[in-house]
Amino acid sequence: MSDLLKNIDARTKLAGTNKLEILMFALGLDNRTGREETFGINVFKVREVMRIPKITRAPEMPPAVEGMVSLRGALVPVIDLAKYTGIETDDKAEIMIVTEYNGHTQGFLVKAVDNILRLDWAAMRVPPAMLVAEMGGLVTAITELKDGRLVMMLDVEKVLSETSRFDSDELIFKSVKPLGKERTVFFADDSSVARNQIARTLDAMQVKHISAINGRQAWIELSKMADYADDSHTPLKDMLQVILTDVEMPEMDGYMLTRKIKADKRFIGIPVLMHSSLSSSSNQQLGKTVGVDEYVPKFEPQKLAQTLARLLA
Repeated sequence: MSDLLKNIDARTKLAGTNKLEILMFALGLDNRTGREETFGINVFKVREVMRIPKITRAPEMPPAVEGMVSLRGALVPVIDLAKYTGIETDDKAEIMIVTEYNGHTQGFLVKAVDNILRLDWAAMRVPPAMLVAEMGGLVTAITELKDGRLVMMLDVEKVLSETSRFDSDELIFKSVKPLGKERTVFFADDSSVARNQIARTLDAMQVKHISAINGRQAWIELSKMADYADDSHTPLKDMLQVILTDVEMPEMDGYMLTRKIKADKRFIGIPVLMHSSLSSSSNQQLGKTVGVDEYVPKFEPQKLAQTLARLLA
């Protein structure tokens, strides 16, 4: 199964072209609907795919956490995605997808993996409001295959946040201090969990903020701000001091958004801060090639606040 994940270097080159590859998987037949849905995860977040090893159960874990496994000497938490998503199925999970993002490694139990799908971020659409409500914000993007199946991208950052309990108020606001200056930050992220934490961090800094749920919406709103600045004969950098962007977003990713910002002279003097769970050196280097000024890993609010304070000062 590790053959699925070969040629990582080739995949890395896709990121700057608004393209991605996702590993498709199934969680089993849902007894309530009689359907088996197809889900996806960005290949960049997948370390390996394997048969489920022996799981050691542990007390006082969240309901969807099955226990721990030992992988090359490291203890890795294992999450049953069917339980987590509320799918009622009689099918038994047979595969574990080992993921690595936000500086954490965890295993996801699934019924089966399908194949790797290469597509353009423009083909990934924002899910309908009804689906967002039904899945509790767990689905961040959706695309349709040629055979009519829908593939739903899971917000695995939300899974990690809720099962590891690292997203606490104490962690978020510890050492985050007010900036003491009037500043505005524009940020774009498709994850509701990430948007919430960014907003809370900026609120703690007493910094004004405007947000978008993907790169395409961000570019539309930023273009409107730039047009208004032109019409009012005001430098845009007096209205907006930092742009913060995620990498993975439906319709337009953070790399493409950064390319557009850096190609537009109206945004000169406004730094772009990339804020992503794809924390590998290759992804950071890709950010630099499209003009990103700084890089901060997700869910490290102290680092985010410190970097923002330096850029905004």
